[in-house]
Amino acid sequence: MTLRAGTMRLACMFSSILLFGAAGLLLFISLQDSTELTPQQVPGVKFNIRLQQPRDDFPPGSPQDGVAKAPTERVARDVSSQAPRGLRLLGPDPPPGHLNAGARLRPRQRRRRLLIKKMPAAAAAAAAIPANSSAGPAVRPAPRALDGRWVRLHQRQQERKRVMGEACAKYRASSSRRAVTPRHVSRIFVEDRHRVLYCEVPKAGCSNWKRVLMVLAGLASSTAHLQHHTVHYGGALKRLDAFDRQGILHRLRTYTKMLFVREPFERLVSAFRDKFEHPNSYYHPVFGKAILARYRANASGEALRTGSGVRFPEFVQYLLDVHRPVGMDIHWDHVSRLCSPCLIDYDFVGKFESMEDDANFFLSLIRAPRNLTFPQFKDRHSQEARTTAGITRRYFAQLSAPQRQRAYDFYYMDYLMFNYSKPFADLY
Repeated sequence: MTLRAGTMRLACMFSSILLFGAAGLLLFISLQDSTELTPQQVPGVKFNIRLQQPRDDFPPGSPQDGVAKAPTERVARDVSSQAPRGLRLLGPDPPPGHLNAGARLRPRQRRRRLLIKKMPAAAAAAAAIPANSSAGPAVRPAPRALDGRWVRLHQRQQERKRVMGEACAKYRASSSRRAVTPRHVSRIFVEDRHRVLYCEVPKAGCSNWKRVLMVLAGLASSTAHLQHHTVHYGGALKRLDAFDRQGILHRLRTYTKMLFVREPFERLVSAFRDKFEHPNSYYHPVFGKAILARYRANASGEALRTGSGVRFPEFVQYLLDVHRPVGMDIHWDHVSRLCSPCLIDYDFVGKFESMEDDANFFLSLIRAPRNLTFPQFKDRHSQEARTTAGITRRYFAQLSAPQRQRAYDFYYMDYLMFNYSKPFADLY
């Protein structure tokens, strides 16, 4: 009895010792530092840590698509900021939309700058001067960038505008501060389809320019069959003074404004030949009769009755008389009065002496139809030679030197503004 009790007591003690030892071992293990079980990352060693890619099973643009990608991108930024120096962390590839836009555009911008740098002045001028598209597909091509002739024509325009501007600044200083009135634009014709304003200077190709405007406006298919009376008295073309003030100012700001001029003495002789050396139902009774009555001694009754037979020196006497018996006429008035070039900033200044080049250059700039060219025919007195410099000299040879000087003084601003040389050596 006593032996059995002792045996049981030893067994219980042994079990208690085993249980206590096991519990102690477990406690020892749990107290160990868990960091000792992880590998240390030594600076300088490169680890390729690739984060989990976002799921691709959501359609682009769906609400789940943004939710799935945003946390991944945030984790990549956080890991990169905490990484030791020398670690290269390979996160997810950035989506195509997140690429640097400047990096994509930079090569394209370099190519564009190179093209602009190589572009000659004529192509730049074609872009600066308003190039209003015409109706219909058949349009004249813009001036070719590598054509030296277009470059020279552009430079010619720049020089003409410079000379005109300097003359205005010197002699018409107050003009730029004046308000534009309907009278200033009464000789300007409007072509709205190609946004063109043309100031009419008689005896400088104005009849043919009106024919061109009518074709541009769609009022005629060709310039060839437009009669002189239709062009000048048909009323097909609008004048700028027919619009209200807002319409006038809008067109002056946005349309291409152009005028064509002519050597003043040559233009004067052309007007005299046209109006006084041929039968004319207006100029003979209105101007001829007054000129003959005032400046011809012992004029015949027939001359006074009809006003026919005015001679060129008599006509010049009338022109230079400050108390002339009848007013001025647009055919021999100053261009500076007809078109107000010191008040209106014309975009294009052409000359009768270089009409073909200037006219075709202008038509190219406004992108007129390809088949439209400036007509060369002479519709009035077509059998008679055009007035030339030689013909002009013969007419002015009928005048005295003081008369020629006074005539030059009369047109001095036109000579200066449009850079025409003195027509006679004895002029000062």
